[in-house]
Amino acid sequence: MSRAISLHQLSKTYGRSVQAVDRVSIDIDPGEFLVLLGPSGCGKSTVLRMIAGLEDITSGELLLDGEYSNHLPPGQRGMAMVFQNFALYPNMTSRGNIGFPLRFEAPDEDSGPRVEATARMLGIGDILDRYPAQLSGGERQRVAMGRAISRRPSVFLMDEPLSNLDAKLRNHLRSEIAHLTRELGVTTVYVTHDQSEAMSLGDRVAIMRGGVLQQVSRPREAYGLPANVFVAAFIGTPRINLLQAVVHAPLGGPMVIDLGRQRLRLPQPLSTDHQLLRIQQGRQLVVGLRSEAVRIAPPSQAGPGEVAISGLVEHMEYQGHEALVHLNTGSVPAVVPDLESPRPAEQRRRRSAPSGGLLTRLKERTVTQLAHTLPRAEEPPTAHAGGPHDPDRPRLSASDLVVRTGPDLRLRTGAQVPLLVDLAHLYVFDHHGRRICPAPTEQPGFDMDPA
Repeated sequence: MSRAISLHQLSKTYGRSVQAVDRVSIDIDPGEFLVLLGPSGCGKSTVLRMIAGLEDITSGELLLDGEYSNHLPPGQRGMAMVFQNFALYPNMTSRGNIGFPLRFEAPDEDSGPRVEATARMLGIGDILDRYPAQLSGGERQRVAMGRAISRRPSVFLMDEPLSNLDAKLRNHLRSEIAHLTRELGVTTVYVTHDQSEAMSLGDRVAIMRGGVLQQVSRPREAYGLPANVFVAAFIGTPRINLLQAVVHAPLGGPMVIDLGRQRLRLPQPLSTDHQLLRIQQGRQLVVGLRSEAVRIAPPSQAGPGEVAISGLVEHMEYQGHEALVHLNTGSVPAVVPDLESPRPAEQRRRRSAPSGGLLTRLKERTVTQLAHTLPRAEEPPTAHAGGPHDPDRPRLSASDLVVRTGPDLRLRTGAQVPLLVDLAHLYVFDHHGRRICPAPTEQPGFDMDPA
């Protein structure tokens, strides 16, 4: 089957040193809804603009319907683009904005019926004679989408079209976009930094970081089998718990994952995935636990594959349908760079600046020194009889574990609670950030420090 869009090792470099996109390869099927997801400055909009023909391609190949299209003019690509800022003509009514592209595509054809049909599809028939200044943000975005739809393109390109809208309207238009694109059967490439949009809209999600493609998969697989620690941290709400750890596998003894103050003892016989950890013995690793992989319950209620630890309650977040309990288990959280930051090239420029670079280095040095001064003991943290914490023991102030519970659970701040960890939902990443447990699948390469 011919692909609607194929990117083969696509790269974009600005000047001599700014690598905005680095060898991205993706095949997009006809009618597929692909979401390009990543933090601001990761290169996702640059990929979209290269597909549209608005950015020159530095290297690599762009194939449209199997045809080499690197230098094809934008107007000949059969695509329609919806921008973040609506980009409506202020001196034209909604009718004029929707019908504007038809003046050039079919100058001798009456565009009225197509404009009316598009407006009915989007539910904006009653605002066709209003100007953009008279419209709400949601109405203006519908008009912008109508202008794209009226062209009957083969591909929709959407660059964060909902980011300027309030949360309620964004959720409403999200469902409309999903319904509309599936009804039209148009191939869609959608750019966003909002992982909720990506998970709910996309047939597949392509996650990017620093111009490099990290993983392309269905949303369920991106959440359940992240290719690396960056994807694991970027996908999911609340964010996955990431803890520094070391594996110990003594001869004749049980394998344990040392979290600092507490240990996860792996049940015997070891599963196939856990056996892969033997070669990581003694190395610094990162353990990942989703909030639903840990529950508050005593060891007596442990099920198959669950191991007991404990934690001190730092605070609770009431969410209505659930509660999030923030706990201190005495572990050291692992920090994943670039989750909400610009590209590494921009970071290097900032580090070279006299003021910001110095402040950044001082902050990083302070955090590192604090991490090294955290106390380490074999026993879990305990509550003092006279108060929530032992005054003779240095207190770890920040929570390192978030657990999802029912909304009716009430816990006192500082209380010690028993926890059960489901090892079937345990992720382990090596010091480069690559997933080693569960067993990795074929995905683009990744390094914790692409710079």
